[in-house]
Amino acid sequence: MTVLGRAQSRTAGGGYGEGLAAAVSAALDGRAPRAAAGLVAASVPVGPFDAVALYTSAVEAGFEAGLWLRPSEEFALVSIGRAWAVEPSGPQRFLDAESAWRSLVAGARLGRSTQLRGLGPVLIGGLGFNGRVPGSDDLWAAFGAASLAVPSLVALGSASGNWLTGSVAGQGDTAARATGLERTWLRLSTRAGELRPADQEPAAPRARLAIEREWPSSQHWRHIVGLMAGAVGRGRLDKVVFARRVDLSSPTALDVPGALRLLAASAPESAVFAFRRGGRTFLGATPERLVRTEGRTYRTAAIAGSIRRGTDPAEDAALAAELLASEKEREEHAVVVRTIRRQLAPISERIEVASEPSVLVLRHVQHLATAVEGTVRGDEGLLALADRLHPTPAVGGEPREAALAMIDEHEGFERGWYAGPVGWLSPDGDGELMVALRCGLVEANRASLFAGCGIVADSDPDREWEESRIKMRALAAALGRPGDEP
Repeated sequence: MTVLGRAQSRTAGGGYGEGLAAAVSAALDGRAPRAAAGLVAASVPVGPFDAVALYTSAVEAGFEAGLWLRPSEEFALVSIGRAWAVEPSGPQRFLDAESAWRSLVAGARLGRSTQLRGLGPVLIGGLGFNGRVPGSDDLWAAFGAASLAVPSLVALGSASGNWLTGSVAGQGDTAARATGLERTWLRLSTRAGELRPADQEPAAPRARLAIEREWPSSQHWRHIVGLMAGAVGRGRLDKVVFARRVDLSSPTALDVPGALRLLAASAPESAVFAFRRGGRTFLGATPERLVRTEGRTYRTAAIAGSIRRGTDPAEDAALAAELLASEKEREEHAVVVRTIRRQLAPISERIEVASEPSVLVLRHVQHLATAVEGTVRGDEGLLALADRLHPTPAVGGEPREAALAMIDEHEGFERGWYAGPVGWLSPDGDGELMVALRCGLVEANRASLFAGCGIVADSDPDREWEESRIKMRALAAALGRPGDEP
């Protein structure tokens, strides 16, 4: 696999893919090609491809597209088009999506292929933070309360090989549609080869960014953080997460592909993602896993409590020690750990929580992190586990309902997909959902960035403001050169 243009060959655009149409048709297993066959999908090997270039070629061609990169794991998914989708809303959206996905998979005809994580038709996309349907004039209008789709084409890049899966669903001539998918792949992969940068390292962004608006203002932030800290101090809450939105603009169009390359290079331990809907791109590099499944085994993590990076290894180590010793940060972190354990214990045959947090070191910030692993008792899948976990106290608060009510009353903007789950799921139950953090929405020369801070009794408004700026810095730096600091 070649995610970022390294060690490219002549087939860097993806190459071949011949035989996709025949493989999809063969998956019908004797059924008439015009019959209503539900989901029909098959996979074939392809050559190395540059995931960012392939995603960009799909966007250029006007397709709904998605990108999922795990650079440290040598794993990439590029989704192109839509064969089937589920777009639920409201508090039942996770369970509604899981039910619809299971029904689709139960009747699917899938071509045989090697067993490889992420191979085959996948459900990919995101679910909004609160499940509300955005208004027609909202930034998030094209994304909806949730949108999980089976792509018409999905390219998998991994250390074990590169594969292309084609999927068709519903009535129509399956063979003819599969032939169209093969032709689309040839066109897009050829264009991706042309888009692949010659340089081995991502170029620095040229756009100059300026702040247009901040939600809330710094004055209002100080007032609300003080009010929330007081509510925690009086015992109404254990913790509440207050978020900011900063709208930026540039004289020139923002370079999304360049930003994705920079994020992947600078944050290889994170999940780098991009989802294109209605002319807008939701992108980011999040370090926070909501839940990952492999069969009946799940993995999650509590990530809460932050401090900045140092200017050298000695200062880094000193700041990490300060973070581990901070009563305020440990208190915030412990709330998240307790909540995760309480939510997962009833459905777990086994649950193991690390006895002490470690320090997760990212490019601009360090976090307290505690690993959690377990095995489910029944048949709960990825989306059912996410239903129990979301929103964690790391992005909402505790008690959950009281914290969410305070967020709704005081934040002043719709979170949309910010702090909601994004990721993918395969028919065999393997998948991964991350919490959409260190992220923003981009359209042409404008961007809206989001970041939140956990407020507890002794939170200092100015320190929390600075923490939110640090959290926005990675994406802001990837998109452009700041004229003003978010």
